[in-house]
Amino acid sequence: MPQPVDVLVVGSVALDSVRTPAGERRDALGGSAAYFSMAAANYTAVRVVAVVGTDFPDAYSNLLRQRGVDLSGLKIEQGQTFRWEGVYSEDMNDRTTIRTDLNVFLDFHPDLPSSYLDSPCIFLANIDPSLQLEVLDQLDAPPMVVLDTMNYWITHKREQLLSVLRRVHVCLLNDAEARQLTGAENVLKAAEGIRMMGPNVVIIKRGEHGVLARSEHGWFALPAFPLEAAQDPTGAGDVFAGGLLGYLARSGGDLEEDHLRRGLAHGTAVASFACEQFSVSALTDLTLEKIERRVRQLRDLCHFDV
Repeated sequence: MPQPVDVLVVGSVALDSVRTPAGERRDALGGSAAYFSMAAANYTAVRVVAVVGTDFPDAYSNLLRQRGVDLSGLKIEQGQTFRWEGVYSEDMNDRTTIRTDLNVFLDFHPDLPSSYLDSPCIFLANIDPSLQLEVLDQLDAPPMVVLDTMNYWITHKREQLLSVLRRVHVCLLNDAEARQLTGAENVLKAAEGIRMMGPNVVIIKRGEHGVLARSEHGWFALPAFPLEAAQDPTGAGDVFAGGLLGYLARSGGDLEEDHLRRGLAHGTAVASFACEQFSVSALTDLTLEKIERRVRQLRDLCHFDV
């Protein structure tokens, strides 16, 4: 098997307060970089660039370090950590944001440590495209860059987002965002349109309906792993990205089609674990053996003879 390569994530580390039909948690570990790191650390070494305030609990920093996450790029600034609070609907398909307090994240600018500049696999989490460009400008054409984005940036930072898209290899977004970005009503046409903007691969996250990917080799689709008792879907997309990019990094960091498809299965499996408990609780003692067992279950779920 190829030698694993390191993964760098640039995003947010936050304190989340979440209420779902299964219960409620206050000031739990959250943020795109935290969720991604807890997932990707099952596969390879992870480097984080983010910012927290002086109120950020040592227990959360220690948890990330115990999972093998390098926090050399995690800045601690005077003030409070980014906080998000939300409530999910009964079926957990919709959520309402109660408050978003950016706090120290408001003035965040990613400053990569020199030891991070050779990172071959980059995850640009869902942050301002201007900040994503700042990251890319500090790196020397890494071989794999994966981008996540959202509707707000498509509306308010479109030109900067298009500049980022021209410089990445993989783009992650959901159905509505893909349609919004391209103006195409059909999600297949939307994915193909985004590929024409720069990325080699476009991955459409479809929540409980699974994932759809478009590469130069064609289309690939997977269902979500069925769960009887989901508790909290917060961060599932970032966990999915962590499983996907973690697997690709473990496989040597390329986008060969077989690696990509297995990576999508691993991302799906890890995301399903995350939804079974609040925050990152289900990821704290997760092992590669458990993930691979669920990947095999997913394969068996999809298999049929013709």
